[in-house]
Amino acid sequence: MADKKGAISRLVDAFADLPGIGRRTAERLAYHVLNMPRDEALGFAEAIRAVKENLRPCRSCFNLAEGDECSICTDPRRDKTLLCVVEQVRDLLALEQAGSYRGLYHVLQGRLAPLEGKGAENLSLDTLVARVSAGQFREVILGTTPNVEGDATALVVAERLKDLPVELTRLARGLTVGASLEQANREMLVDAFAGRRRF
Repeated sequence: MADKKGAISRLVDAFADLPGIGRRTAERLAYHVLNMPRDEALGFAEAIRAVKENLRPCRSCFNLAEGDECSICTDPRRDKTLLCVVEQVRDLLALEQAGSYRGLYHVLQGRLAPLEGKGAENLSLDTLVARVSAGQFREVILGTTPNVEGDATALVVAERLKDLPVELTRLARGLTVGASLEQANREMLVDAFAGRRRF
C-alpha cells in the first residue's frame, strides 16, 4: 500500500507542476488516471512519450513538427507570400483555430523580457531575417502580444526587417491590450487580421 500511495503522490505532484493546475485539481486528475482502464491510461502515457520523443521545432518556422518541417510549411494551399510572426507555438495555434489566415508563420520562440533576462539573442530573429531576405514574402504581419513586451519585440523585429522589400503590418488592436492571442476568441482574431495596418 505504501508503494501505491507513493506512486499516487508522485502523480499528484506531477499534475500540480503543470501551469494552472492547483493541488485539488491535480488530485482529481491523478485519481481519474488511477480509475481509467489500463489500455486508456497507457495510451495517455504513450501520447506524452510520443510528444517528447517525436516533436521538434520545424526547421523553417519553429512550429512543432514530427519531421523536418511542419504541416503548415509543407501545405501547398498556404499563401507563401504572407508571413505572420508570433511569439509562441500556442499563439500560432490560436490563429489557426480562428481559421481566417492562410499564410505561413514564424515562431520567435519567446519575446523580449529584460526582467527575465530574455533578450533579442534568445529569439529566432536570424532565421526570420534569412527567410524574409530570400524574397518570397510580400508582407510580414507582426502578431506579437499587444502589451509592453510584445510591442518591444515587434519593434525589434521591424528594425531587423526595415531594409528588406516587404510590407510590415501589425495585427489590429481589436485584440485587448495585455491579452494573449491564445485567450482571444475567433471573432477577435478574424477582426485583427482583417484590420491589420502598416507597422
